[in-house]
Amino acid sequence: MEQDSGRAAGTVRATPVGRAMETIRALREELAALRGAQPVAVVGVGLRAPGGIEDLEGYWQVLASGTDAVRPIPQSRRAPFGEAWDEVPHRGGFLDEVLEFDAPFFGVAPREGRSLDPQHRLLLEVVWEALDDAGIPAARAAAAATGLYVGITGQDYREWMRDGPDSYWATGNGHCFSAGRLAHTLGMTGPAMAVDTACSSSLVTVHLARQALRSGECDIAVAGGVNLVLSPHGTALAARTGALSPDGVCRPFDARANGFTRSEGCGIVVLKRLADAVRDGDRVHAVIHGSAVNHDGRASGFTAPNVLAQTRLVERALAEAGLGPGDIGHVEAHGTGTPLGDPIEVEALARALGRPGAGAPVLLGSAKANLGHTESAAGVLGLIKAMLSLRHRAVPPVPHFTTLNPRIDLSGTGFRVPTALEPWPAGAGAYAGVSSFGMSGTNAHVVLGAPEPAPEPAAAVAVTGFEVSARTPAALRSWAGRLAVRLAGIKDEEYAAFAHTVTHGRSALATRIRVEASDRHRAAAVLSAVADGLAPAEVREVAADSAPGFADLPRRVVDLPAYPWERRRLAPFAAEHRPAD
Repeated sequence: MEQDSGRAAGTVRATPVGRAMETIRALREELAALRGAQPVAVVGVGLRAPGGIEDLEGYWQVLASGTDAVRPIPQSRRAPFGEAWDEVPHRGGFLDEVLEFDAPFFGVAPREGRSLDPQHRLLLEVVWEALDDAGIPAARAAAAATGLYVGITGQDYREWMRDGPDSYWATGNGHCFSAGRLAHTLGMTGPAMAVDTACSSSLVTVHLARQALRSGECDIAVAGGVNLVLSPHGTALAARTGALSPDGVCRPFDARANGFTRSEGCGIVVLKRLADAVRDGDRVHAVIHGSAVNHDGRASGFTAPNVLAQTRLVERALAEAGLGPGDIGHVEAHGTGTPLGDPIEVEALARALGRPGAGAPVLLGSAKANLGHTESAAGVLGLIKAMLSLRHRAVPPVPHFTTLNPRIDLSGTGFRVPTALEPWPAGAGAYAGVSSFGMSGTNAHVVLGAPEPAPEPAAAVAVTGFEVSARTPAALRSWAGRLAVRLAGIKDEEYAAFAHTVTHGRSALATRIRVEASDRHRAAAVLSAVADGLAPAEVREVAADSAPGFADLPRRVVDLPAYPWERRRLAPFAAEHRPAD
């Protein structure tokens, strides 16, 4: 009998199961390709920065006014090292009291809280606020296999340990536990990791989060970084490298640039695939179109920047975004204000983005002139600054810039350093680039764009009320007062969005009330009464385990004040008594 010609040629006839598997494989490849091409939306932001910055409005006010938030170390922050601070440059971008923490809110016992690195404490609060800003309650983030990426470098708090280590110090100070504690506390089951690439850490987390979203590894990603300066010893080491400014002033791009000053901060962004954000009715702050990470490789020294590596980095991020040099109108540079680092960075930008013969200008900026160098939080705070510039269609000034560093040549590039708040230049590219370089040699660059305008509601929505909750009755009263003030500043047509955000965009906590109010003016009056400890007829208590009411409110997210944390000071017992300012 003659053999089948296909079998004779060594082929095997496909079975129905084989054909089905091949179809599944092809569909998976197609889905992966589509995911890879998707831009990523920034849907939530939380931050702390020098100058009392705790929200986006406060950050923009500091940036737009050209304020320098650097100051001498407060007297209350000198413990437990005292006069040792006098031996190092001690001007910096210091946050306010960083040892205060709402430990019961996060289920942390006082003894454990004393051992918990204040950087980890700050992350818990700011991640919670970023999820609130996104209108995504913690339980919903937990159900979505949310990924978590934390940039963190310093471990100064270990030096406060005077009575010997215990188990709480072990889990309260390691970098890995910063991400692990967040994931455990919030119930996040996606990837959770701490990233330390020195100064580029937080922008590297954004790149990693973007990759995880594109590959389908998670559907929501939380990324960012934190940095606190809690000991003079790390500053002394930095001073020995020659990188610190002796007078504590950071002057990016300026002829007087003599180094950076160390600063503190925390920045967190909540990310989703843009298509998912649009589908879910999220508010989109900005859109990440491309990102890249690389290393300097061999350079003139281990910590020396490499112009070729930086050039390739920007080119790769642009290629990832499907954009060209002419699409960039603003670059939030790494810009530390070192005499040699700035010229190398600008040369790399000129090679990647420069326009011979000059076209529309590219405005260069660096938030380090306002905040100092927030190190492992710097990249994400630069990204948030670029996001605000895109939102306001304006680029803030660079404080302390008067004369260009003579080693920087901007001729023919179209680059300019703004000295006042400038409108986004007419004809300039519509996108912003953000750079962050680590002393480790790891570099990151992100390409950011403005979101499409949000569609207007199809019709006015009748609102009958909303719910408000907090952990304790005292916090509820404080929260009600903040919300009453917020209601006074919104438009009548935003009341439905307010009601949705406060009811469904916040976690339902133990102390809950339901407010019956059909307009914002009545709602503000009722909330003011609650804040004063009264019990208006329009208010009734709701059981903690009840399903949220007002299910017919359409999803629309608006800005609300941050949750009123009930903080108390938690320091090691030996450092509990702080000196007065």
